Amino acid sequence: MGIFSEKTVIVTGAGSGIGRATARGFAAEDATVIAVGRRLEPLVGTAAGDDRIKPLAVDITDESAPDRIAAAANRVDVLVNNAGIVGTEVMGELDRAAMLTQFDTNVFAPVLLTQAVLPKLVAVGGVIVNVSTSVGQRAWPGTWMYAASKTAIDLLSRSWGVELAPRGVRVVAVAPGAIDTRIGEHQGLSVEQQEQVRQWQIANTPQGRIGRPEEVAWAIVRLASPGASFITAAVVPVDGGAVAG
Repeated sequence: MGIFSEKTVIVTGAGSGIGRATARGFAAEDATVIAVGRRLEPLVGTAAGDDRIKPLAVDITDESAPDRIAAAANRVDVLVNNAGIVGTEVMGELDRAAMLTQFDTNVFAPVLLTQAVLPKLVAVGGVIVNVSTSVGQRAWPGTWMYAASKTAIDLLSRSWGVELAPRGVRVVAVAPGAIDTRIGEHQGLSVEQQEQVRQWQIANTPQGRIGRPEEVAWAIVRLASPGASFITAAVVPVDGGAVAG
């Protein structure tokens, strides 16, 4: 039996990348996983025949999303706020709608979802894991609005960790660096542009390589586990030394 046997985990942005790896990581430890994403097809791919993973297609920015997601689980032991979007920003070319879109997904939606499931987390002494980014801890050109939204997540994680500790809920965040996901494609970058970004990232990562989603998922699962019970209000980098380098 795994360390999350008879426990329920919600993972947002579970259709691909870090979210998919995280959903599978918790399922491998016998958790029941509510895998949340905007489209059903990728979520079915995440489940891949594993009946411990329950796809739930919902846009987390919808007004009804927090209550719908909270209602999908009788109990919530772990909430992983992973869903996020990134744009390409150039000062002088960014409009209000683009800024609001990123903050709706990266900040406001996680806050409202956390609030909706908080009673269930308190009832079992649960854990919140927020997925931030190392981009929020150093200057990475071209993604500063994304970085600003994720820096907000860092502060929320520390603040919630302090506020919710007396109620038995731990809050941690992981800050991934350059990870092998489709984020560049989702930004609308060409293949050539994505390769240029990758080479820049590798050059600015002391380990000299791109990380894997499974490496971030490993940190998320371990930080949510009982063995990490004295860790809260912390942001843990998973970035190959990029922040320190």
